[in-house]
Amino acid sequence: MGKKPMGKRLPIGAVILAPGSSVQYKTAGWWMFRPVYNRAKCNKCGLCWVYCPDVAISIKKDGFCEFDLDYCKGCGICAKECPMKAIVMVEESA
Repeated sequence: MGKKPMGKRLPIGAVILAPGSSVQYKTAGWWMFRPVYNRAKCNKCGLCWVYCPDVAISIKKDGFCEFDLDYCKGCGICAKECPMKAIVMVEESA
């Protein structure tokens, strides 16, 4: 018995930005909770950025976070991983 193909190979370094890409589908409507960021408590460690599964957090030039709430799904991982508790999840009102 021969090896079964593992699927279609993509060129190295390929980025797919065609229909079906998450760039075109904002996911903020999925959440029940949203992050609220307290810049005064932030120590600029970047752990929220590292752990965000949705790439909804970016680090600005000054080292502070910026949240893209169009793509945040409200999972709360950023708040859980923040050692300074600078991020809290609040229930989104309807």
